[in-house]
Amino acid sequence: MPRIKSYAPGWLNQPSPGHKLFEAPVDDGKLPAALAYAKQSKPGLRRTIARRGTEIFVAAGKQIRWGDLAQLKEGWESRRAGSAPRSRRQESEASFEIYDEEAGRNGQAGGASVGGYRTLKTPVADDIRQLVMSPNQDYLAVLTSHTVHICLLPDSSHLHSRDSTPFKSKFFTLGPTTHVTSRSPVVSAIWHPLGVSGTCIVTVTEDAVVRVFELSPMDHWSFDSPTLSIDLKKLADGTSLDQDFGASTSTTNKAFSPDMFDMEVAAACMPDRGSGGWSSMTLWLAMVGGDVYALCPLLPLRWSPPPTLIPSLSISVVQNIAAIEDDPEVSPGAKILAQQQLEWISELDNQEPKVVENAFDEGSSDVYVRPFRPGTVPRLQGPFQLDLNPDDEQDDEVELKDIHVIGQRINTTDLMLGEEDEVELDEMDQEGLSLSVVCLLSTTGQVKICLDLEGVQAQWLPPRDRIKARRLALPAPTPSLLTFQTFDTVKPGELTADSWPMFSEDITSRYAFYVTHSAGITHVSLAPWVFRLERELESESAAGAEFRIELLVKGQGCERDRIYTQQPGQNALVAATAFRDPDLGHFVLSATNNDPIALFFDTPEALLTPDAAESPEVLVAPDEPREPQPIWDPRPLFHPSDRLGKGSSIPAWYEHVKTGRRRPILQQEIRLSVASLELFTEGHQIVSSEVFELNNAVAELFRKCEALHSELRLQVIKANTVKRRVDEVTGADEDEDDPISYDMMVKNRLDQAQRKQEQLNKRMESVKRMMGRTTSRGLSDKEKAWIEEVQTMERNLLGPDAEAEVLPATPGGAAKGTKEIWKRVEEIKKLKESLVAQAEQLQRRNGGESGSNTGAASPSTPNLKIPAEIRKAKVAQVMNLLDRETALVDAVKSRLERLTVG
Repeated sequence: MPRIKSYAPGWLNQPSPGHKLFEAPVDDGKLPAALAYAKQSKPGLRRTIARRGTEIFVAAGKQIRWGDLAQLKEGWESRRAGSAPRSRRQESEASFEIYDEEAGRNGQAGGASVGGYRTLKTPVADDIRQLVMSPNQDYLAVLTSHTVHICLLPDSSHLHSRDSTPFKSKFFTLGPTTHVTSRSPVVSAIWHPLGVSGTCIVTVTEDAVVRVFELSPMDHWSFDSPTLSIDLKKLADGTSLDQDFGASTSTTNKAFSPDMFDMEVAAACMPDRGSGGWSSMTLWLAMVGGDVYALCPLLPLRWSPPPTLIPSLSISVVQNIAAIEDDPEVSPGAKILAQQQLEWISELDNQEPKVVENAFDEGSSDVYVRPFRPGTVPRLQGPFQLDLNPDDEQDDEVELKDIHVIGQRINTTDLMLGEEDEVELDEMDQEGLSLSVVCLLSTTGQVKICLDLEGVQAQWLPPRDRIKARRLALPAPTPSLLTFQTFDTVKPGELTADSWPMFSEDITSRYAFYVTHSAGITHVSLAPWVFRLERELESESAAGAEFRIELLVKGQGCERDRIYTQQPGQNALVAATAFRDPDLGHFVLSATNNDPIALFFDTPEALLTPDAAESPEVLVAPDEPREPQPIWDPRPLFHPSDRLGKGSSIPAWYEHVKTGRRRPILQQEIRLSVASLELFTEGHQIVSSEVFELNNAVAELFRKCEALHSELRLQVIKANTVKRRVDEVTGADEDEDDPISYDMMVKNRLDQAQRKQEQLNKRMESVKRMMGRTTSRGLSDKEKAWIEEVQTMERNLLGPDAEAEVLPATPGGAAKGTKEIWKRVEEIKKLKESLVAQAEQLQRRNGGESGSNTGAASPSTPNLKIPAEIRKAKVAQVMNLLDRETALVDAVKSRLERLTVG
């Protein structure tokens, strides 16, 4: 739930033109005193606010007022910005003159010419109870207690003129012979989600009669008589399709019947167009006694389904037929029902739909004709049994007042099996639960969240030739709803006699709604458990599913938050209406008989970002500085009691007495007579009632003024706390003769932080050294490998018999096949000795030959000589090898010395 940012803004409060939308009609203040004893109107649903984009239609008494909230807000802000600066007191006193001056410049009186506000003429004879906008926003259903009128809404350009005269729109009376004061009251009027261009409306009366009208402005007869009329009391007792279930046209009084109480309708609704399965053609009815019924399929003669509806129904029907066709355990009634569904869907598949262009260039849609087989009147399913329902329910908790059904999401898995192209669906339609959620609201404000586990499907009564087989079969199981959660939205002390709670949809999510009751407005969200339950239902693994679902049921349920509390003694609230617009923001609008109730929420930036695919150019605005978070909590606007601004009825009563039969009593002395007693008693009743209301209003005003003192004290304390924190940061809290500059304060803080950091580093190093001395850690793998390499080198140099500590061999030892170093040194020594011996022999031999040549002849043996080049090469080779071995021995020796020293 987003945080509440503010309550009713200035452009909806007095004296702005936006407040005129919600003011009480002027005629109400001029009623004679005789109406104080008149019959009070019967309580019922009050949905008197309808929206069309940023435009709203508000019903006040017998009037309908139109206003463009975006234009009203813009006009208010421009006037506030254009007004001359003045003090706060002068501004508050002169604010009422702004609109009078504006009206005077336009030549109008009373400020009624302000743009963005208009009044629509209506032909109704009673107070308007409900305003229901059509799906295409071109029709407006206007409901009183017994009548229904259809208003053809004009284009917005016709309403944005500054003409102050009431706009005369075109009205049609719906059912002029059926919806009249002599008949049963109208409970609900629902625009059928599958109607062609949003022109089909379904009306439900209190005596359980459902009528379907298919409207056409060119055909006035379409407003007079319905294309389908069903009496649910007859249908509940029906046995075959051949019976007549139409509503009776007789206006005479009917005899007593138990169904008059059991079948008294409290409210009705239909899921939205984007629901999957049979949900979008199912009418749900909540009875006053607590029963719930469903009527499926309820279709007009010509209807327009979404592209995915008929293919998905065809797949589900064919799969059902294939599953139960050869199953001996399936009852004959279920097989008859499956055959009826197959016959119904086959007739649809054989039709060639008619392509109709939608309004406002929104493409085209396919129009089908309602199948005539098995029948046009479906079977009444119910009453539904509520499983896991609380056993300690009171009678007033069972009495229902409203119903709200969230249809199951569209299952595209089976639909797109084997298809290459994906179906484009709304993001809200793709997410959610694969079960329908039924929400029931009782008189005490108790909300029941029920799940339709079995799923409501199309059902018809059997034909006459199969009645006998149906009777011999086992009785059909009673449909049921699983009660998932039950909670209260109203405290027992907040209940009133005329309490009538109502549901309202939330614009941000399908699984969120508002409950408007006598004590205020409550926001309810099903998101904490809906998506978790769907993941469990889609999971293929059954291991631990029972445990997880039990945790889900016992864990966090629905989120509910009382976002507004109505002041005691005020008028009842109308059903809340949610708005979300880039110009207006995200807010909820409701109203009393005289004032609006608006609650503005923090709107996430992602919700207001335009879609890049829809706009040809996406302009990236520069980063704006974020507004500081307010330190104050928003408070609801206080509305004084209506009694303080309402005139007294004593003058009107006095005039009534002066012109009546008791006029002579006023012109003579007071006498002890019956006529004088009656006159004083009647006057005392009027005066005492007014004084009682005035006392309550003044007491409430006094308590509010007392509360303002404490609230102001809290605000001052919060402001002082913030100021003290700011002073501590800036250094303004130090009382010194020489103030320190902000730059010096920052530098001092940085120096302190650096010194503290150095101290921490020193402490860390000392801790490291201490830990190194106190703890002994083992050698790493690299250290062990290096030690083994050094020991191997030592054995190679000193021989295999050297005494040294040898670690176990590791894979990192010397490779096999390489000649050891000490063997190479031995070979070099032997080679050196042999060369030295050969050189000595050659020298001795050369010396003997030179001595013998002086005395005797030389022997016959030849004189062998070695070339100098070969001798030099051999000597160089030997010296090179000696240098290499010497360098190697020196290096090893120095390395061993370093190890010994270390």
